Amino acid sequence: MNNTEDIFEQQLSQQILLSEKKRVFILAILLTFLTIHIFVSNSIIPSLFPEEFFHKIFYNLPFWIWFSLFFLVSTLYEWSWFLFLGYAIKNKRHVIVGLRYLNVFVETSLPTMAIFLLSQTMEPTFALVSPAGFMYFFFIFLAALRLDFKLCLFTGIVAAVEYSCLAWWFLSPLPESQLTALTTAMHHIIKTMLLFLAGLVTGLITLQLKTQMIKSFQMVQELNNIAHIFGQYVSTAVVEKLLHQPKELTNEMRYVCVMFLDIRDFTQFSENNPPDVTIHFLNTVFEPMIEIVNQHQGIINKFLGDGFMAIFGAPFSDGKESQHAVQAALAILETADKLAQREIPPTRIGIGLHTGYAITGNVGSMQRKEYTVIGDVVNLASRIEQLNKPFKSQLLISEEVFIAIGENISTAIDKGKIQVKGRKEAVRVYQIV
Repeated sequence: MNNTEDIFEQQLSQQILLSEKKRVFILAILLTFLTIHIFVSNSIIPSLFPEEFFHKIFYNLPFWIWFSLFFLVSTLYEWSWFLFLGYAIKNKRHVIVGLRYLNVFVETSLPTMAIFLLSQTMEPTFALVSPAGFMYFFFIFLAALRLDFKLCLFTGIVAAVEYSCLAWWFLSPLPESQLTALTTAMHHIIKTMLLFLAGLVTGLITLQLKTQMIKSFQMVQELNNIAHIFGQYVSTAVVEKLLHQPKELTNEMRYVCVMFLDIRDFTQFSENNPPDVTIHFLNTVFEPMIEIVNQHQGIINKFLGDGFMAIFGAPFSDGKESQHAVQAALAILETADKLAQREIPPTRIGIGLHTGYAITGNVGSMQRKEYTVIGDVVNLASRIEQLNKPFKSQLLISEEVFIAIGENISTAIDKGKIQVKGRKEAVRVYQIV
């Protein structure tokens, strides 16, 4: 399992625990209310409850005291579980599966214990059909917030088994003459089946909820992957646009303008200076250049030691990729001159621009990918940049770029058609000074 999957599983586990915590909070609040209601009402207004609530059972104590203690213990248990889940979430801990199943068993057994208590002060058959018997369904439906099909199904099974055992225990001693419509075996068999089916249906609903949650996580992960791929190369505004694209990025043919930039005489500089000075020099030079490319809607595609390759017009374009590239190049040259006056030794930059169609997309493997452009436009832009050395220039553009920007740059000098390495036909280039 790779790191991305680990993070995904960790996030999903945390979300499941958060959902579980909400479920426990609902139960804790409900049980707290019932505990206070039963205790206070029986103490202050005993007439609100039937006479059976005051019958003495275990240790010669009234039933309502035992009933209040039962709800008090249940409430304390739920609040303890709530605090435990909060601790696990805060510390990013996993709750072992066995402990979750034990919690299901304890919680689902609460209605069973309530029915048993009621049977101590009223007819057992009446206890079975009392509201306490319907508490099972409340626990089953809330189990959906566990976001686990098996736990939901287990809740339904525990409820069905415990209820059927209570029904058999209470009803088996009764003679057939005392059986009524609510105490026949068929009535309780149907109720047992309904409890099981409720757990099954709740589990299926949980599967759907979990599937939707996983899809949401995957969508967020895809957006994060895009941000990871482009975040170090483009401005925040560009990343935002990428994240809101109506469709995912695909390999395609796009019209782009490619920039190659090279720092002149860098080899000699690096030979004459220690590594830390060399790295500091590169960082000082590249930092404002990267910002300039970002501001002009370009992306730094590759760092080439003493230079870089930038793309304008991909992964999206406003139709002015050549204009953006030329403006960025001019701003870079101006910035380099300013840096040479106060922060770095005198430095000359060589920039070459060419525009045309290229294949754009992700290249690599599942472990390592890179968004790049492939095609003749890239090769020619590199060759044009290299022509700066014989021309002793800093910015050369191809004829295609010159035409794209409107042929209205007053500082452009036609250098004529130049034969470049790897091409049969000569290429017309322009120097911008």
